[in-house]
Amino acid sequence: MRKLFVFGLTFLLLFSCGNNQRTEQSIETVELEFDVQKLPKKSILNRGAKAILETWAEFNDLDVAFDGLYSVENYEELILLIDEFIEKQNALASSEYPETFDIPQVKSRQKVFKTYILKVKATLEYRKNPLEPTIEMVNAFNDLRNQFNVMVNYNFDTKMILDE
Repeated sequence: MRKLFVFGLTFLLLFSCGNNQRTEQSIETVELEFDVQKLPKKSILNRGAKAILETWAEFNDLDVAFDGLYSVENYEELILLIDEFIEKQNALASSEYPETFDIPQVKSRQKVFKTYILKVKATLEYRKNPLEPTIEMVNAFNDLRNQFNVMVNYNFDTKMILDE
């Protein structure tokens, strides 16, 4: 009985050790491609929007951090940059907006931008290719910047319509 127990225990140890070797070999680090050249360029602000945004320090911090996206060389840098985007975007959301931009259109574009930041972060955590979500994030940021241009160029007075 003792020999059978020792034989069974030895067989069990050998069998379990063999499985660990197979699982360790099956886990491979997949190097994902991320080409900064494929990202859309940042949209340009007109003079009026740029003059107003120069006084908004939180947006300027986010804008400067966003420029770092085009110099990312590896995934670790991208992960750190996305974490910085989250911090800067949260600071922007809790800051005081300039009067011209304190409207739902700007705030909703900012929430869309935050959504895409979190989508990129989730993609990085699951070790998937982050190129497509990053392009969407850049487009959302460009939409936010374009909304600033629209609001500065918008000359339609809603108070006049509501009064009549």
